[in-house]
Amino acid sequence: MGQWLSKRTLRRALPWVAIVIAALVLPVVLPPFRLNLLGRFLSLGIVALGIDLIWGFTGLLSLGQGIFFALGGYALGMHLQLNALAPGELPEFFSLYGVKALPAFWQPFTSPVFTLLCIWVLPALVAGVLGYLVFRNRIKGVYFSILTQAALLVFFNFFNGQQKLINGTNGLKTDTARLFGMLVGSDGAQRGLFWLTVLLVIGSWFLCRWLTRGRFGDALIAIRDDEPRLRFTGYNPTAYKTLVFAVAGALAGVSGALYTVQSGIVSPQYMAVPFSIEMVIWVAVGGRGTLIGAVLGAVVINFAKSLVSEALPETWLFIQGALFLLVVTALPDGLVGWWRAGGPARVLAMLGWPPRAATYPELDLDPAVAAERRQLEGGEA
Repeated sequence: MGQWLSKRTLRRALPWVAIVIAALVLPVVLPPFRLNLLGRFLSLGIVALGIDLIWGFTGLLSLGQGIFFALGGYALGMHLQLNALAPGELPEFFSLYGVKALPAFWQPFTSPVFTLLCIWVLPALVAGVLGYLVFRNRIKGVYFSILTQAALLVFFNFFNGQQKLINGTNGLKTDTARLFGMLVGSDGAQRGLFWLTVLLVIGSWFLCRWLTRGRFGDALIAIRDDEPRLRFTGYNPTAYKTLVFAVAGALAGVSGALYTVQSGIVSPQYMAVPFSIEMVIWVAVGGRGTLIGAVLGAVVINFAKSLVSEALPETWLFIQGALFLLVVTALPDGLVGWWRAGGPARVLAMLGWPPRAATYPELDLDPAVAAERRQLEGGEA
């Protein structure tokens, strides 16, 4: 039994071991451009964790996580725009539209403490309010998905049209700003941001793991599997769903902030509908309800997208569609679920490699077990 548990633990820990080794080795091996891409894709793993929390464990398929992702990015982008200015100066784009004074909602972002809080608190508040208004009316299923996508379109059009206030479609650049005395776009700053991203990804995973354990996690799974029965037992699913949706919003905000400083810009395109749908595909391919699969899905798919787009730019959409169809038809638990269910062993068996026995042959060689078996056989006789 102990040996079986150790093998199972090793199989579950293998993805994490690969992540730790990659985090230690890749910064030394990869050139700055590739390392920057890896940092971006790891930051996307945080928003994927939030989606797995609300979709994989709670059964809420949100197609509007780009709202909270962009809010976190804009919060940090506004601070970086103001950080390098002398007192009384305005960001450069304001002069293009005739703005003479800093708008009131920009002024608090001069404070780094307020900005750090706003990165995750603002998305969490927006998600919590939106979630409460939706969940108290018992809207769920496909109607919830459509509503979140409609909210995404509202936010996208609003931000896209605010040329005078947030530079509209052009967005806010961050690579030329300074953070802790360093140019954000420099190789040294990007390397530090990569390590920060790794730490925050691990911390986000532990947060989601903690939330999905114990009674709270059981309540989330009960909401996913049979919400009416949970309500009948006296629980209030609205509170659970609102809280978990707010947590997913906060994770999306942190992800958006990290992605902004590593990509060099934040714009309304973060709220584009295809981007939010891609987030769901990452989780589906990696493994819904596995947490680690969400991170791996975000990193692997985006790296594949980058490499394929460099060689054959027009083929990626077809590959992405094929991946999603493969998961829906053949791998409903994603790559991590397939791995945990013994998928590699089944592939080897299909190739002619003898499969492992499903029982425990070591027990037949144990003298104590053999003596107990003889004793039982003698008693029956």
